[in-house]
Amino acid sequence: MDKWLNNLTLDGDLVRLEPLTLNHINDLTDAVKDGKLWELWYTSAPKPENVEAYISKAIQEYEADISMPFVILDKKSNKVIGTTRYMNAVAANRHIEIGTTWYSKSYQRTGANTECKYLLLKYAFENLNCIAVEFRTNWHNMQSRNAILRLGAKQDGVLRNHIIDSTGCLRDTVVFSILNSEWQMVKKSLEFKMSRKYDN
Repeated sequence: MDKWLNNLTLDGDLVRLEPLTLNHINDLTDAVKDGKLWELWYTSAPKPENVEAYISKAIQEYEADISMPFVILDKKSNKVIGTTRYMNAVAANRHIEIGTTWYSKSYQRTGANTECKYLLLKYAFENLNCIAVEFRTNWHNMQSRNAILRLGAKQDGVLRNHIIDSTGCLRDTVVFSILNSEWQMVKKSLEFKMSRKYDN
């Protein structure tokens, strides 16, 4: 059976998304150390010593055709600045989630996330023909929740006691989505925001 999610590279003006591989262990370890991202208990960033296992699990999910993990590179320096992925993919329903996203602290609020999400959304709607793209985040991650809303996604609801996290706490998960019928307006808005960012 043909896979729905295949290795690809997505190129923007600020960032390039390349398939995540075990060759990225050292670069991704350096990226997660910038800001000690694993200390933010409500994010998905791994501890430096767990980066190899983190990548290996992502590759297993890619092989199962439920995920397509990327490293995010800054195009000026060619430096790995974070990671993101398509995940929880259901080809039969043309439904996908964008998540497990984090950036080195020095690249947060730089325009990298907006362009990264634009590239992923564009490919999802215009190449994978998705009917909906979903985003999920921890109730307590206000930075992530606000960033998702700024993309143009709408909040669908809150899944109470959705996950038992690594500390044994019960996590409430906030669910957002963008529908294919909304994509052209969201696309127009994102392109306007990016053009303003590049002008500055």
